Amino acid sequence: MGIAKGSHVLITGATSGIGRSSAILLARSGYSVIATGRNQAQLDWLRQECEGLSLMAFRLDVTDPDSIRQAVVEVERITHGAGLDALVNNAGYGQSGPLELVGDPEVRSQFETNVFGLLAVTRAFLPGMRKRGKGRIVNVSSMVGRIALPLQGIYCATKFAVEALSDVLRREVHGFGISVSVIEPGAIRTSFEETAVRSVASCPVDGTPYERPMAKWKTALAGMYAKAVGPDVIARAVLRVLTARRPCARYVSPWHGRLLLWLVALLPERVLDALLRKALGLTRGELRGGGGGEKT
Repeated sequence: MGIAKGSHVLITGATSGIGRSSAILLARSGYSVIATGRNQAQLDWLRQECEGLSLMAFRLDVTDPDSIRQAVVEVERITHGAGLDALVNNAGYGQSGPLELVGDPEVRSQFETNVFGLLAVTRAFLPGMRKRGKGRIVNVSSMVGRIALPLQGIYCATKFAVEALSDVLRREVHGFGISVSVIEPGAIRTSFEETAVRSVASCPVDGTPYERPMAKWKTALAGMYAKAVGPDVIARAVLRVLTARRPCARYVSPWHGRLLLWLVALLPERVLDALLRKALGLTRGELRGGGGGEKT
């Protein structure tokens, strides 16, 4: 059976988007939610919205070791020593830009939050789960953890890393009664979109050969998010992981993402490469300023 109602579930990045929607849904479904994030004002607002439900909130910066240690102490206090039943690693953001031009500080910051932060929080709470012989870990990845998109290389790399870490961890801790699942969202209408667009604008591509491809990518982003579903869809996927008797290793959401991944898997790499180059203006002809295409 799944995680029982009343069980303690900690969610990182719960101040907006997927994390916030998941915290509200799980609290309304009878779980004892511990919502965390870096924005205290947003956490206070979330707590007010869930007044009357079992939802507690405190500040947690997944890139700060002291903050993580304090979170462990706070969880022990809240649960009276019982510890977490489930951990939802949701904190993360996206960085766009060609690999050649994204600055080192931006690269390191992206990995600090999306990969090292996820790993540090998991390591902090894993021993308690292992000693109790039960627990569930849910890592929010992305469909780009399986499809490497041009001009999103750093973000894709972090999500590929999350996929690998999740696979390894699932195999390492299953014998301790702990399950590990990955949720792979497609385009979701959240504040993530605003961050992604800002990262496009901040990348120094003006006057470089990447200027036009980045403009195309920005337009593509706007189109994707205009048609995107809301974060409640992913919140329901988180709930499915917690209630499943035997949770799957991966959950792709929304449903049409599974079809896209299936189609991509059927394409030869050479064909997929050509399609992506054409879509983003990265063909030889366009990069040279012409309008010609590129042979596959």
